[in-house]
Amino acid sequence: MLLHELAWGGVYFSPLILFCILSFIATFIIRFVMHKTVLERWVWKEAWFDVALYICILAGITYWLGAFG
Repeated sequence: MLLHELAWGGVYFSPLILFCILSFIATFIIRFVMHKTVLERWVWKEAWFDVALYICILAGITYWLGAFG
């Protein structure tokens, strides 16, 4: 279902674009919540944590939405 290409204006897009956007939004929300709470002090290197969090969320969304396809 969701693993087929998306046609928009005669141009085909990979569904991974949608997954990347969803992952970015989820990562932003989680980082915002962590910034407002005391959880941020447990993060040692913020840039590496952001990348790792994004990749984990992207893998989870791809797995979860790919299972329904």
